[in-house]
Amino acid sequence: MLLKQGELVLFQGDSVTDVGRNRDDGNDLGFGYPMFVASWFSAMYPDVNVRFINRGVSGNRVRDLKSRWRQDCLDLKPDWVSILIGINDCWRRYDSNDPTSVEAFEADYRYILDQVKEELDAKIIILEPFVLPTSEDRVQWREDLDPKIQAVRKLAREYGALLIPLDGIMAQACTRRQPAFWAADGVHPTPAGHALIAQAWLKTVGAI
Repeated sequence: MLLKQGELVLFQGDSVTDVGRNRDDGNDLGFGYPMFVASWFSAMYPDVNVRFINRGVSGNRVRDLKSRWRQDCLDLKPDWVSILIGINDCWRRYDSNDPTSVEAFEADYRYILDQVKEELDAKIIILEPFVLPTSEDRVQWREDLDPKIQAVRKLAREYGALLIPLDGIMAQACTRRQPAFWAADGVHPTPAGHALIAQAWLKTVGAI
């Protein structure tokens, strides 16, 4: 099991990570996978004191992480940085005609990873963005999202990060129950979807 006594784990991302966390309480984890991860970990390893914090912000793209990275990552000095970002870099192309190129996406993602490597002795966990085929328009998003997923995989290799292949995990889950069971709109997980993500996260760090 990779998490050690006294470590600090930071969850970063967009609404899939945010999930209603209380901005006035820096320890509030929201109602999604960060809360599931922390709860299950604490139940399984009550003697291992690991602190989990959530700084996901709904609507964020990778450029938004870049703009707040100092305050919401580096200054917190986490031992682990867990990042799930990318679906809004895709979505804004379709609902706002405001696309993010793969090149810009990768460059901004690379910037935040460089900052972690240069300023923190932190381990990195990268989760793939995903979309489920709950409607025809979500299916069409694949042309934009798939190259960004490939960029995320490449960055994980380059930076020695632990990769959680979430797009594949969610796709596999959809062979067992319909996509809306895991994410009603194809993007925002249901409680079952968040639990699935948390299980994958805990398996990745060897906790289960």
